[in-house]
Amino acid sequence: QVQLVESGGGLVQAGGSVRLSCIASGRTFSSYSMGWFRQAPGKEREEREFVASVSTDGITTGYTNSVKDRFTISRDNTRNTVYLQMNNLKPEDAATYYCARGRSYYRGEKALHYQYWGQGTQVTVSS
Repeated sequence: QVQLVESGGGLVQAGGSVRLSCIASGRTFSSYSMGWFRQAPGKEREEREFVASVSTDGITTGYTNSVKDRFTISRDNTRNTVYLQMNNLKPEDAATYYCARGRSYYRGEKALHYQYWGQGTQVTVSS
């Protein structure tokens, strides 16, 4: 069983920055894509929104349009950790952020492409 533990959330002012981290258990971290999703307040689990994904080697990334040029996903395979650097935060970015491990090397944008999920870390953006 793989465990994912997110950290780094909190309260930030609009225009500010925060970096989320997610550390994964297991010895095969580098074999799987990783992703970040978010669930806005009042939304159901099924409404989690794809935010970003990163390939196994960290070279290829993908983002939802609303965060392009503001968020950066990266990974450190030596530390079994994936990061989400979030800059110029907006009130609409407020959500619980979840990291997820892919089912394979495939870097998808849908929740079904991911097998394991963390418990989430909350990001609150004040205007």
